[in-house]
Amino acid sequence: MKCPYCKLDNNKVIDSRASDDAFSIRRRRECLECGRRYTTYENVEEAMLRVVKKDGSRAPFDRKKVLSGVIKACEKRPVPTQQLEELVDRVERRCHELFDREVDAKAIGAFVMEELKKLDQVAYVRFASVYREFKDVSRFLEELRPFIEKHEAQAQEKQEKSEKKDKDKEFGEAAAEVAQRLEKNGNGSARKARREDAET
Repeated sequence: MKCPYCKLDNNKVIDSRASDDAFSIRRRRECLECGRRYTTYENVEEAMLRVVKKDGSRAPFDRKKVLSGVIKACEKRPVPTQQLEELVDRVERRCHELFDREVDAKAIGAFVMEELKKLDQVAYVRFASVYREFKDVSRFLEELRPFIEKHEAQAQEKQEKSEKKDKDKEFGEAAAEVAQRLEKNGNGSARKARREDAET
């Protein structure tokens, strides 16, 4: 394999290890000509998977296109690029496991939606709005209903906890006030008793 820097084919492998998913081998190489180091990956060669588009045309599966769509859905979201690449890895692997030669574009979209739903709800809704091609607001709101209900439930739980916290605080303040009053009354009674003893 030629060095990407000096373009000469004279190198040695200095480190080899399996990737996290164990589907590829990562090799660290050192060029014996220029001394630079670079990384290569060895993957199992799989049959070419073709995507059946909505109009019936076919095209090779392109993970870059899938990744591009996912990145667009996650724009300005707190999702690391590595997680998006791993998401696409899972989608691609699933396509190869379930389909031999051809996979419907709808199936790929469904796989991506499942992954985004677990990763980021906002990204999921963005992707779903394009993938499902909502024609009216009612269908879009129907898709959002589970998230709205979940958000409302979380808000209600948060409000109940806040109310309980306020009540606990009020109870604590009232208890402290009573304790101070009792302590004050107790000190007053003790001083009165000492005065009476002194007078006698």
